[in-house]
Amino acid sequence: MKGSLGGLKWWKREASRLDRVAKGNVLPGGRQALPEARGPEARLREIGGIKCRPGQPGVLVLYRGVSGMELHRLAIAVGTEQSRAHIRWMIRRDMSEVQRIETACFEHPWTDEDFLRCLKQRNCIGMVAEIGDSIGGFMIYELHKNRLHILDFAVQPAFQRQGIGQQMVSKLLGKLSSHRRTKITLEIRESNLAAQLFFRKQGFRATRVLHAYFEDNGEDAYFLQYLLETNEGDGRLAA
Repeated sequence: MKGSLGGLKWWKREASRLDRVAKGNVLPGGRQALPEARGPEARLREIGGIKCRPGQPGVLVLYRGVSGMELHRLAIAVGTEQSRAHIRWMIRRDMSEVQRIETACFEHPWTDEDFLRCLKQRNCIGMVAEIGDSIGGFMIYELHKNRLHILDFAVQPAFQRQGIGQQMVSKLLGKLSSHRRTKITLEIRESNLAAQLFFRKQGFRATRVLHAYFEDNGEDAYFLQYLLETNEGDGRLAA
């Protein structure tokens, strides 16, 4: 489909605006959900102390009457810690938890049949981000001759804003090679500003607008891509 120059200019302006006001990691979505609004800095001050400047990670000091788990989660939220996920292949026993995450994140979630139909394709890969005994997020992508294409990408609400999405993107970037697959592509809903900002921070750029792309409500999509840097000096900006 032909792109809209005005739409792309709007995307860049809006992403720049959000970039100035965003705090912490924002998780994605063409099929990605907006993170919950929270006030971790206020809670940290309430239970003991946090020394920080606006827009910068805080330094945790003495805390009183708070569990280690709550302290850990609050520290992640203000940027002094990050959850470490083990990203592995998706297996059949993961599907019930993956479906719960999908339903919790999206207004129009995939069904069990959608997942099975997709994962049966030889070029379709599913991966999960495992945190302890829980699945914090998952992604499904396609392998093409010269690119990876993200189909579904979600993080469990309880683990959002903890760096899980960034770790999953990093896993994908590690699969690129200057001799084979050199880019990653995906479509993001026009209304999903949080996802647009997240992928922009990861080095993705919008190249065109896909009109009435989503069948569930006829919404437009932005087509984004990440281009691998090469020794010849090619940048990651999409042209």
